[in-house]
Amino acid sequence: MTASGDPDGSTLLTSAEVKDLLSAAVEHAGGSLVSWRLDHVDANPRHSTTATYSAAVDWPAGRRTELLGASARVGGRRGSDERAVIFGDGEREVAVWLYPNDPDLPGLPRAAVPNALAALLNEHRVLDHQVTGDSISLKMISYRPRRRAVLEAVISTNDGPRTFFVKVLRESAYAPTLQRHELLRHARFPAALVAAATADFVLVLHELPGRPLSQAIFDEAMPCTAESMIMLLDSLPAAVAGLPRRPPWTGAVASYAEIIAAALPALDPQLGWLVAQVSGGLAGAQPGLEPTHGDFHEGQLFVSDGLITGLLDIDTMGPGQRADDLACMIAHLSTMQRMTPEQAAGLARLINLWLQVFDTRVDPAELRLRAAGVIVSLATGPYRGQEPNWENETIRMIDSAVALAQSSVLV
Repeated sequence: MTASGDPDGSTLLTSAEVKDLLSAAVEHAGGSLVSWRLDHVDANPRHSTTATYSAAVDWPAGRRTELLGASARVGGRRGSDERAVIFGDGEREVAVWLYPNDPDLPGLPRAAVPNALAALLNEHRVLDHQVTGDSISLKMISYRPRRRAVLEAVISTNDGPRTFFVKVLRESAYAPTLQRHELLRHARFPAALVAAATADFVLVLHELPGRPLSQAIFDEAMPCTAESMIMLLDSLPAAVAGLPRRPPWTGAVASYAEIIAAALPALDPQLGWLVAQVSGGLAGAQPGLEPTHGDFHEGQLFVSDGLITGLLDIDTMGPGQRADDLACMIAHLSTMQRMTPEQAAGLARLINLWLQVFDTRVDPAELRLRAAGVIVSLATGPYRGQEPNWENETIRMIDSAVALAQSSVLV
């Protein structure tokens, strides 16, 4: 596929045509490609495409499973692409790297290798004794290529296991994220405390007490109340409203819809209707000056014995509308996957209960329109993560968004 027929590289990087590129990259590194499969796709139609691949590679020392990354841009390479290996055919240039050598995450090689992470932890005296790579168990929590990575590090000590979360950031995101952690620490807000901050843009965070709300919502006992969630958000320090503003998820609903439509053209009519409903219904809404979290959902909240014990991922904090935070929670809960029928029924009851309370804090119609917009952003996830049965999962999510948007006229 030529660059003129595939300017953003989306066809090349998601088709069998990419095999020659991956083979060349592995051979350049001294190995031989045995097999591969598409693992993750970040599509920005008409601009760029980034993808990762899980690959079996034969090295001189034996066969290993590796993660390969590749990026193509309209107009060719630029900026940090130079930190990867560039392959070109005269018409197109593609930046390729072998995990953890992500060109935009210079701290990842230290964070993703136990021995290197041990040296980092010792350098910053995270524990009161020296640790070795053998004592660290690492698990990747999330990896958005060229954006961020989060790893869980469980360290064996004489007093039992200690858990830390290692967040690897781009240079542009590092200082603002650290500033937000410091702001919340001084305000005694229950966010994760920073154990180490490095010159290559890595944050090591202490574990929060309790467990994620995403697990507790399936308990028989109420995991926490809707009122306590609102109180937590309302207790964000006033200084958060003075941080740089980030557009709400609904602000980019048309862009997310375009990504979905490119992957599933059959959804274009529903997506067009949703964009019109969300954008039109929120056209007169003010941007808001309340302190907001910006990505408030069940995976970010930690709870214990019915109480909220902490809040994660404060990178997105800034001024906005409280309705955006509450809508984000409703959207995520409404699109949870892989539940049993009993779990789905219990969660539906919980959503309805919490919605009744959220409706007393913000405009009910606006809440549902914003939640529908957030779902459109989330519906890019199954394709991006190349989940099994991603087509049906995407359709189900868009159906949920349509239902919420339709319900906005009934409240």
